Amino acid sequence: MRIGQSKDIHRLVEGRDLIIGGVKIPFEKGLLGHSDADVLLHAIIEALIGAMGLKDIGTHFSDKSDEFKDISSLILLDRTYAMLEERDYEVVNIDSLIVIEKPKMAPYIDQMADNIASHLHCSRDKINVKATCAEGMGFIGEGDGAMAEAVCLIKKKNEEY
Repeated sequence: MRIGQSKDIHRLVEGRDLIIGGVKIPFEKGLLGHSDADVLLHAIIEALIGAMGLKDIGTHFSDKSDEFKDISSLILLDRTYAMLEERDYEVVNIDSLIVIEKPKMAPYIDQMADNIASHLHCSRDKINVKATCAEGMGFIGEGDGAMAEAVCLIKKKNEEY
């Protein structure tokens, strides 16, 4: 069994869609980044890549590459799943946390978790998504950004745990 963890942070800006967990959320700002800037999926992808011992998200999906400009992070999650498959790993569980002041995430949490489970070809009970706010503190609390953290456990498919 292998553990991975990660954190991702992006600024909130006008003129971008807000996409978190593969869900387009109605809001006047979106996350700034080379891809769709989905903080939740980026944290999960990097945690999975780290658990496999394959460095970091930028090694595989560089923000310098036109291939990944404005790409959906669900596609990057699909590619991360292919890396797991290639190495004969499966997800045991993922626990994740979104930190954002506004908008509230509660109405979208189940859809996010469903997206993640679907794209990682695992049962929904292996995916946990939580959200909190920063209580008005720092740039996230002031409504200027969002952060997500993720920890994952993976194992070889034929091994018990």
